[in-house]
Amino acid sequence: MFKNFSWGHGIILALGTFIAFILFMIFIFPNGKQNSELVSEHYYEDELAYQDIIDAKNNAAQLTVKPEYAQIPEGIQIKFPSAIPDQKKVNITLFRTDDANLDVKKELQLDNQNSILIPEKVIKKGSYTLKVKWSQNKKPYQVDYDVLWN
Repeated sequence: MFKNFSWGHGIILALGTFIAFILFMIFIFPNGKQNSELVSEHYYEDELAYQDIIDAKNNAAQLTVKPEYAQIPEGIQIKFPSAIPDQKKVNITLFRTDDANLDVKKELQLDNQNSILIPEKVIKKGSYTLKVKWSQNKKPYQVDYDVLWN
């Protein structure tokens, strides 16, 4: 069988293998690719303001009592200690790493028990980063939690 195999056959075999590899990369490989969203559409502008986020996280790290979250059947409840908020508005971001369409960004009011409820109907199964931002005495605060919603 290999008696009639010449260098011309080798070139054709090499080109055929190369074309098959390229077709595999074009049609088959992208189907297995996972969805990877950008963290932000305004990445460079956000990077310039990142020092503010670092300061807010450092301010929150110095608190003796921080807001806590709990997963309840109605959704995610964030409970603030009574001493924390001067103003009753809190910015909440549920950041979904694999799909930006599932992000939840809201500015919410604290209720009488100093808590906030993110309803379960706006949360899909998966992994989130919960970012809670507020201000007290004109100082910004931010705490981040990793949340796995089932």
